[in-house]
Amino acid sequence: MSTKYKATMPDTGYFVTITTVGWVDVFTRLKQRYVIINALDYCQKQKGLEIYAYCIMPSHIHMLCKAKDGYVLSNIMRDFKKHTSKQIIETIINFPESRREWLLEYFNKACQHLKRKQTYKVWQDGYHAEICSSNKFILQKLNYIHNNPVIDKIVANSEDYVFSSARNYADLEFELKVVVLNAF
Repeated sequence: MSTKYKATMPDTGYFVTITTVGWVDVFTRLKQRYVIINALDYCQKQKGLEIYAYCIMPSHIHMLCKAKDGYVLSNIMRDFKKHTSKQIIETIINFPESRREWLLEYFNKACQHLKRKQTYKVWQDGYHAEICSSNKFILQKLNYIHNNPVIDKIVANSEDYVFSSARNYADLEFELKVVVLNAF
């Protein structure tokens, strides 16, 4: 397996993207976005994840982050995806969802080819991670993360999107605490 887009270096910042199978829009529901917020908060407090920027889009999540204090980012991502997969499926089953049957069938079919026994597959295999190699790269990705909802015409201004760290950087009320990079 290639390590080209994996977080293999300890205590190093990465631009990370994780995506749902088939780019299915799961995070259009408020409860589903809070599954992600709560899991990221837990990872920050209990698993050594340090987040500098994030954005929860309908089918994927972007972050600038690193693992600190001897934690390993690939392990954090694995545990995050495993936990949130269960929570996402549980939320689809237990709360109003007009697409319930379709989503459950789609996520069930997504794992039928797997050798291990699994009922649902929410996330694509792995994750995309690029090393934060320079301040220019960090600034580019910070702007990309925060402007993602603007480009998709979800909001007119990046700081208006509640599920993004753009609000932290604009000194507005936010859903998830992040380490604000003051150099920018």
